[in-house]
Amino acid sequence: MSYALYIGKNHTSDGAPYLGGYGDEPSSHWLEIVPRRQHAPGATVTVGVTAESDFPGSLSEIPQVTETARHIRVNYSYFRGVPAPLTNGGLNEHGVAARDVWSPSRPELNAMTPSTQNGPNYSDLSRLVLERARTAREGVELIGELTARHGHSTYGGNSHLIADADEAWVVIEFSGGQGLWAAERLGPDSIRASRPGYIGEIPITDSHPDFLYSPNLVTFAVEQGWFDPKKSGLFNANLIYGDGQYRWAGVTWIEDEMTARSKRPGKISIEDIVWAIRTPKLTGDTAGYGQIVPLGRQQHSELRVLWHTQIGSLAAPFVPIYMGVADVPEEFKQHRYLTAGESARFIDMRKSQALSIVPQQIEATRSAAQVFRRLLYVMLQNHDVYLPEVTSVWEGVERKLFGLHGGVIRAVEALIAAGKTELGLEYLTYFSQTELLNSLDLAETLADALEARTRALHGFKPWPTPAPIEQIW
Repeated sequence: MSYALYIGKNHTSDGAPYLGGYGDEPSSHWLEIVPRRQHAPGATVTVGVTAESDFPGSLSEIPQVTETARHIRVNYSYFRGVPAPLTNGGLNEHGVAARDVWSPSRPELNAMTPSTQNGPNYSDLSRLVLERARTAREGVELIGELTARHGHSTYGGNSHLIADADEAWVVIEFSGGQGLWAAERLGPDSIRASRPGYIGEIPITDSHPDFLYSPNLVTFAVEQGWFDPKKSGLFNANLIYGDGQYRWAGVTWIEDEMTARSKRPGKISIEDIVWAIRTPKLTGDTAGYGQIVPLGRQQHSELRVLWHTQIGSLAAPFVPIYMGVADVPEEFKQHRYLTAGESARFIDMRKSQALSIVPQQIEATRSAAQVFRRLLYVMLQNHDVYLPEVTSVWEGVERKLFGLHGGVIRAVEALIAAGKTELGLEYLTYFSQTELLNSLDLAETLADALEARTRALHGFKPWPTPAPIEQIW
């Protein structure tokens, strides 16, 4: 399912556009910094889905490019019929950020999706955009080109929100095996949430700079009897190819809330965006992580930053991960906790047994995802009391980090200007790793304290009272 939120630069207090959100997946999640890589001539990439998918298909190979970009992303280990690892969001060294969000297609399109479908799936497209796109528009064009050339493997309809310093694009990839897609441009005055992704009316009588779409978007609808261009020059993509609901209740609520905040004298701050990603009306146990990306211009690509939470941000703080960071702590890498298939594998070196995909030296450390989830589950035992308390702690941590962030940037800029780039990168690595581990230690302390209080005052309940927080859909 997932969630994405774009705030145009004219609405923000610092004049930078922002892209934030999270992914809804139950499997293990881990943070990864992928270096820029060179690829040999003739190299290929495996894409698509398998026969086990709810919308079955087959894997195929597509050409790899000569060079792929450095990027930060969160991976996860399972979606039925989609080979792991999977990716649905991140930031690359060129300042392109991407998020993946479901967007249901109409039932007739789902029904006509061939069981032999192939081509990039939703995760493949997210990863390929991060690896290859230098602008948000390039990301849209890449999705269109890959779909036209290789096809698209769907799970019933999907969307991406791709952004850079100048603009963002919502891209909807419809099911049906027809290569149908549409994209809408968002600009400095836009506030847009995807939960699910949506596009409404598209002008089709003339070329419009704010819309791109597949060559058959209109003609296929006419052939199916779903649209008559003689009656309208506006093509409602959601009504014709989507679920017909346009803005779901949660989308309407958060877009209206952020629009109201944008009209205050201080406009929308990064704290407001944290609130929008953290609010329990939209975020809960299903959220596998959180991301916020400021997309202002940056002279040095190493100083681009992605603010990250290892699970949903109800129970974890946003910590800055800079593009120049060498690596993340072992605790934030892939662990066996919630990783698909790991319950039937060994972690030792007996060749006769199925071996874990997680290295022993990683599993020897704490799983950050497990620590933060333990905190979440203790919080939910008495959320009316514990949630505000923990939220206030994380807000305090984030205030400190937001305050330090500017100094970190200035210090590294000075080191780069002095010809000491490597020293600057070492400092970025030290800062991000230290703060990630500080947040983990604090989460463990909070969980221990809340567990002790719960045992003494309430006891543990199979179903907490009051009931779990109801989300808006």
